[in-house]
Amino acid sequence: MKLRQISDLSDFSRGHWLRELLYRGEEPSHVQSSPDGQHLLLLQKSRPPTPPRMVAFQRHSISGADLERSWQPPQPALVGLLFLQSPVVLGSWVLAVVWEHGRTEVWHFVVAVGWQLLQTLELCQGARARVVSVCSQGASLVWCEERPPLGAQSDTSKCAFRFCVCARALEVGEQGVQLGTVRIVLHNSPEYQVLASPQHVFLVPAAGSFATTSKFLLIWHPEKAKLTITAPSAGFIRSKVLRSSSESDFRKLLLGSVGLLSGFAPLDIHTSTMSNSGGLLLVSTKGSVSVVEPDGTQRHIFDLEGGLLAHRSPVQLKTFGSILACMLAGVLYLIDQNSGRLIEKEVLSMKEVHFLESQGEEDSIQLLTQSGIYSFSFSKPEDSSKPEPCLVEMVFEEACRYYQRRSLSSSKLTVEKLKKGGTFQAPVVLTAILQHSLHQKQKPPRGLQDNYAKLLSTMSLELQSYMSLELLKTCVVCAPESEVERYCNELVEQEVSRILQSDMDKDNLAYLNSVFASFPKAAWKATRSCLQLQQNGDGLLVARATPEVWKKVLCQPQLEEVGQNGMVPLFELICASFLRFKPKWLPSFVELTQQYVSNSWSYGSKEGPEGRVPLYKRALGVLARKNKHGEADDELELELLLCSKRPKAVLQALHLLIHLKRWQQVVEVAEKFSKLSPLLNKEIFTTLLAEFAQHRELDPYLDRLWPLCPAELTASDILTVVLQHLPHSQEDPVPFSSEGNQLTVGLLKPLLQRVLQHPSVQEEMYSDALQSPTFPPPAPPREH
Repeated sequence: MKLRQISDLSDFSRGHWLRELLYRGEEPSHVQSSPDGQHLLLLQKSRPPTPPRMVAFQRHSISGADLERSWQPPQPALVGLLFLQSPVVLGSWVLAVVWEHGRTEVWHFVVAVGWQLLQTLELCQGARARVVSVCSQGASLVWCEERPPLGAQSDTSKCAFRFCVCARALEVGEQGVQLGTVRIVLHNSPEYQVLASPQHVFLVPAAGSFATTSKFLLIWHPEKAKLTITAPSAGFIRSKVLRSSSESDFRKLLLGSVGLLSGFAPLDIHTSTMSNSGGLLLVSTKGSVSVVEPDGTQRHIFDLEGGLLAHRSPVQLKTFGSILACMLAGVLYLIDQNSGRLIEKEVLSMKEVHFLESQGEEDSIQLLTQSGIYSFSFSKPEDSSKPEPCLVEMVFEEACRYYQRRSLSSSKLTVEKLKKGGTFQAPVVLTAILQHSLHQKQKPPRGLQDNYAKLLSTMSLELQSYMSLELLKTCVVCAPESEVERYCNELVEQEVSRILQSDMDKDNLAYLNSVFASFPKAAWKATRSCLQLQQNGDGLLVARATPEVWKKVLCQPQLEEVGQNGMVPLFELICASFLRFKPKWLPSFVELTQQYVSNSWSYGSKEGPEGRVPLYKRALGVLARKNKHGEADDELELELLLCSKRPKAVLQALHLLIHLKRWQQVVEVAEKFSKLSPLLNKEIFTTLLAEFAQHRELDPYLDRLWPLCPAELTASDILTVVLQHLPHSQEDPVPFSSEGNQLTVGLLKPLLQRVLQHPSVQEEMYSDALQSPTFPPPAPPREH
């Protein structure tokens, strides 16, 4: 990086005064340059008795009348200086000077004439309104104004929501300047600072806002008339289209999100400004720099050095192409916005420094200091033939972290040590392969050592997958809106497939949770593809996934890792996708998973996934978390219980069918599952016999029920069960009841006859002895 002075301020009118104002500035000044770079506007916040002022300086080549405004409290203060494009002449602009009481002066600069006041307008409709923040969005002005309550109100909570966010078109034409109608964006709101990008307006809570309202940001989308609520700690929360003025009420907007927002921590914002890409740059009091995108997502960029930032410590941010320049305490940080890497750090000797717009140069940064205007130019790397230098550097940085965690030495491992030392060969080999493989179409590949070439042949498929993934990500960024969904589906499928082929650690599981939550439909399609789920000719679900994929699906992390931030295991994620998009397939999927488990682990093995919680119970847990429970969910619960074929699950399903009074299905389940084991047969028959004793609903099915009676049950066992479950009558029993629901001996007679015809267990035990030819056996001969 090279520093070069491009102006000593002598080429500006009153350049010596500009230098003096910069030198004696007691408070941080605001400097703004015009779109053509020919004017500098300085907003000086001086201490009494010197009044604050706004002064415009222009270059000598376009000399003319000067512009200077000052004010003295209690006069209204200047709130904003906005440059707006003028449609009258291509490339021309006007300056809007917005004052605190809403008066807006529109100025235009004419070469050789100077500054001319085109018109003075009243921005606010109410005479008592006070503008606290203003910005320009396209051809409109957006501002936040305070509307004092009528009369004396002592209620602090009502007084806090006395602000209103408005928008108004400012039209500059040949006939003069005109204001459009006022558009209410938000009313009855707390105080907000408004910051505009070309398509969106960010609403950042003011420093003195209530704790409840300072936990989130608002993003206004003018074209869609939509407001998005986002919290940097949680990301996107919700969006709402504002169809009427009643929906623009701040309290109604938050009505459905109060419970969720109450759990968030207040925003930690020291400085906020806009980036040239349309995102909102935020600096926390801890020095953390992040960007909030227009869709509500937040991305961390860099952490500044120096610990906590004082309230009056100014932090300046400016983006130049993909480079983020940050000025803090005389130190200039140059950061790559995309990777978050620190490109360069320079300690400057200037007392007060301001960023200026670089006209048409993205690889240079212009700084205004007390001694002039300087430009920082980025020199390109000498060896430009090396592909992806940032990627290669990232390999070494990741290797440093990897080896440092496993090192017993207290000395810090650096990238230079890795490159120079011959101990760690893995990052050197990997970077050599990357440099050889990437961008091979644009230049001939370099030669590789024999051992590198063998490794390259092993990694070729992985490198192709990586490059196709990076190409797909580029397509997503550059694609039109109609194609984004298709690209996102492909991207999610590749990401899910990649993770299922890697170790399922906590980070990968958390990433999968976010993918399934953000792209549920695409994640469902990716799951079907990875598991190769399809129906065969008989309509049965089949899966042709490899054993490695099944192991990832059944991987269950430690208990302390589950449930944090709503993170759930992969099996539950897939079950939730089935429940959302194909609920009829869920029991078949659980059955397929159980078949794989039974083939891979012995029954009840603690190493297996069913050693902790059975799979059907995990699937039932997903079903229980569903918001609404209907008849289809009852059917699904029954199928999940029955497909497990576990005795407890079958009995639970039987009791559920009895509760639903579906007697035909009760008997069918009893006939089917009584064949699994004698013990389950006995439990099922005893349960149904108890139901038979209580009511007459099972009478039509007795001819199918009695054959299920276990051979070991005796007549006394049956009568005991029946007597224990007879309904208790409030009246004295009578011999002949007219109700017709009493249990009679005639109903039990076929069962008792069937039992008496069966040989008892004791008879079978002693059958050999009873069938002996001589009984009792002859006495042994006596000894004489």
